Amino acid sequence: MSSSFSAKIQSKMELAKDMKEEDKLYRYNGVLYPVLMSPEENLKAMERLEARADDVMLVAYPKCGFNWMVAVLRKIIAQATGEKAESKFPPLMEFFGTEMLQVIHQAPSPRFLGTHMHPDNIPESFTAKKTKMLVIFRNPKDTVVSFYHFSNKNPVLPTAKSWDCFFSEFMSGKVPWGSYFDHVLGWEKRMDDPNVMIVTFEELKQDLSEGVRRVSEFFGFSLSDAQVQTIAEESTFNAMKESSKASHGQMGNVFFRKGEVGDWKNHFTLAQSQAYP
Repeated sequence: MSSSFSAKIQSKMELAKDMKEEDKLYRYNGVLYPVLMSPEENLKAMERLEARADDVMLVAYPKCGFNWMVAVLRKIIAQATGEKAESKFPPLMEFFGTEMLQVIHQAPSPRFLGTHMHPDNIPESFTAKKTKMLVIFRNPKDTVVSFYHFSNKNPVLPTAKSWDCFFSEFMSGKVPWGSYFDHVLGWEKRMDDPNVMIVTFEELKQDLSEGVRRVSEFFGFSLSDAQVQTIAEESTFNAMKESSKASHGQMGNVFFRKGEVGDWKNHFTLAQSQAYP
């Protein structure tokens, strides 16, 4: 994360402390977004973003491993191209304003971009240009638990009144970026698209080396077995959490909490578990 963007995040955090909880989210095209990080002008600007065929696009619903895979993909790009992929802009397109769009427009290829968006809300040029998109899915039970803790630790998002209340809002899609279930169904319809690859958080946790190899091949990056192994060893969730203070500052522990599979069992009641589709 660039120092200028880190400073901008910090200033947003300070602004958030003086906001009422009910003022932190707003609706755009029927979906909730955080006012401070993804204001309406950002989302309108994003609609004008022109994709390139060689863009590297990462897609994940919030708390499904997005920040983890940002780090993995930056390492893959750096190893494959010889260029350190420390971006001058955050990969999440919803954070781009008009000024950032100019930077992105002039950025050399391959550009690394990302989003939490439903496929219907991504600029059409990404489909027209046949941009390759890596989509990360995660067990929804672990996703809602992670989202709950993230909301409580991130001042730009409303603090949950209780676990039960947040669970209910998540199930009805009344959370930032909308319904997890609509997001998954939307991307599952694209599963047969050769320019879309779906990988699960759980698969990456189980065998990160294989995940790095598959992702590299999907984007057309040629890596040796040794490079794949090095990236995997440097990119375990625990390694990322250790280095997150340098990469994410004070937000490191917020973005990288546990990264576990099955933490939902420490939060769900039997009725909540049975409520899942």
